[in-house]
Amino acid sequence: MAATSSSVMLLRNFSTVGRIAQSVRSNSRIFSTTGELIRALPRIASQRTISSTRAAHNEEAAAKSASDTGAPTIFDKIIAKEIPSDIVYEDESVLAFKDINPQAPVHVLVIPKLRDGLTTLGKAEPRHVEVLGQLLHASKIVAEKEGIVDGFRVVINNGAEGCQSVYHLHLHVLGGRQMKWPPG
Repeated sequence: MAATSSSVMLLRNFSTVGRIAQSVRSNSRIFSTTGELIRALPRIASQRTISSTRAAHNEEAAAKSASDTGAPTIFDKIIAKEIPSDIVYEDESVLAFKDINPQAPVHVLVIPKLRDGLTTLGKAEPRHVEVLGQLLHASKIVAEKEGIVDGFRVVINNGAEGCQSVYHLHLHVLGGRQMKWPPG
């Protein structure tokens, strides 16, 4: 009990907190003066957490400022090859390319080459059934090409509240790491 009490006193001493935190970052363990292992508290927020929180906020802000005007999008320029992209798969109706702001080791966007009013999934009509199936099939082909067919996720953001920032229907194929549930 004395060792625990001295450990608490050590942690209360403000002047040593900085040294302890630095030691925790470099060693995952700290020992008290009696040689007892003190389990260090985890860091409140890692740099990765801060970066992903900032990125999520930027995506939310972009989604809130975007609007579905039907005007040409960045994806139209990628389809026209006016903007270079790292193409993973292409056929007569679908284009798949690597996301420039990946949220997983594998992050590929799959888009229809002809928008035909399909700016969001919420605007899908019976005439879009074939292209929707082609997009899902292309997602499976992308997963095979990227070596993630045994575990991947397909995400479609719909509208501002769904964090959609480009109004050209697109599927995100994500993998290469363990996916969490629930997402978001």
